[in-house]
Amino acid sequence: MFCKRLYIEFENKALVDIGFEVSSATALVGQSGSGKSLTLKALLGMLPSSMRLELDISSDVELIKGKSISFVPQNPFTALSPLTLIKEQFFAPKDRQLELLNLLGLNENLLERYPSELSGGQLQRVIIAMALINEPSLLLLDEPTTALDENIRLEVIELLASLHKKLGFKMLYVTHDIASVEQLCDTIVVIKNGRLVESGVMSEVLNQPKDEYTKALIEAGFKRREFRS
Repeated sequence: MFCKRLYIEFENKALVDIGFEVSSATALVGQSGSGKSLTLKALLGMLPSSMRLELDISSDVELIKGKSISFVPQNPFTALSPLTLIKEQFFAPKDRQLELLNLLGLNENLLERYPSELSGGQLQRVIIAMALINEPSLLLLDEPTTALDENIRLEVIELLASLHKKLGFKMLYVTHDIASVEQLCDTIVVIKNGRLVESGVMSEVLNQPKDEYTKALIEAGFKRREFRS
């Protein structure tokens, strides 16, 4: 998917004005308020009507119609209704439910439980399984490990890498932490205040960042990882 231009305006102020390409697995990186969430909402058709959007996309996926794009939200604990059984929120035939649960390493008895009865890791796996129901060509992920502890976070990253390789979908992974997706994504797009700062091959940007903002994000991300380890 090549996004030639994504422009978002509110009250005559340009909030986002960028262009980027999602190759195989691309990280969209920036601090809070950089425009990452607005970019995702624009791709999902979820911007409020008060905002003006210009979206010019050359794509092999039907983004606007939503036929081959899926979304994994940031917080699995708020993504589902807490008063409804998992099976009643898993909108797929039973055989497809079981197929996806098996793919995600989950037991089918989870279908008879409420979200509050699952661990954070189990719940995020359920959310990912639901996102794969329609065999998406593009998976959008909004910092899906932020609400998880370190061990579970690493498990989810490894799971996403395995699914990406096995199922072949493209992936746009939004995060503020470059270190968290170093091994998952092959390309990176860095934005600041709604503008493109830097983009390219992940390893090249990590080793030779051109912009001071990118350097600061890299340093902060890897310092956090060293502290956690």
